[in-house]
Amino acid sequence: MIDTHTHLYLPEFEEDGEASAVKRALDAGVEHLVFPNVDLTTVEPMTRLAAAFPHQISCAMGLHPTEIDDKWKDNLDRIFEIIGSGNSYVAIGEVGIDLYWDKTYRDAKMLAFSLQAAKAVELGLPLIIHCREGLDEVLEVLKDYPGVQAVFHSFGGTEADVDRIRALGDFYFGINGIVTFKNSKLRDVLPAIGIDRILLETDSPYLAPVPHRGNRNESAFIPHIAAHIAQSMEIPFATVDSTTTLNARKLFKI
Repeated sequence: MIDTHTHLYLPEFEEDGEASAVKRALDAGVEHLVFPNVDLTTVEPMTRLAAAFPHQISCAMGLHPTEIDDKWKDNLDRIFEIIGSGNSYVAIGEVGIDLYWDKTYRDAKMLAFSLQAAKAVELGLPLIIHCREGLDEVLEVLKDYPGVQAVFHSFGGTEADVDRIRALGDFYFGINGIVTFKNSKLRDVLPAIGIDRILLETDSPYLAPVPHRGNRNESAFIPHIAAHIAQSMEIPFATVDSTTTLNARKLFKI
């Protein structure tokens, strides 16, 4: 199993040590982790923890849409400098559109996303897309980048959303603890996605799956997500494990 979206480097893991969370994930059968960046403050802790597990952790670099503010252009320029510094990144992310909390910077978020999508095309890297209350805007930007590879992280949309996304490209869908929630309708959407385009993720420390809901999430909980997918799609757990792992390795070249 591969956790394709986890933030084990964030302060929520400082108390018991970030390395401990990584080790618990490995002990739980997670063979690889992908760390997406958030902003300039997270670059150092992310890369430091990844360096401690060079064979088990890969990093993505980008500027998160909730971090777009009056200084976003300068911050993004610095992110691009980091990308060009010689370090190896497996994706541009996490990037995208988030209008859930604030629509003030809608146009700036679209421009920042577009610039980062262009960087992904330039470098031949996939995008890790954060999309919350912003699917129209995300799709509008993606129209300008045909052929770009991407995963829609933390997907929780409908079958109609899947169809709209697929009209633009053959994208992957990150499925996390949302699929385990009691009233989640995401389980009904999984067949429309298909196991060959599903990636496992936790989005740690957020969205802990049942039976850990309400607690800090971590990558060691990936088996719970895989089990719910297997049950919902009526396929063996081993199939979910092997297919989603292959999907992640294809997209991120890990």
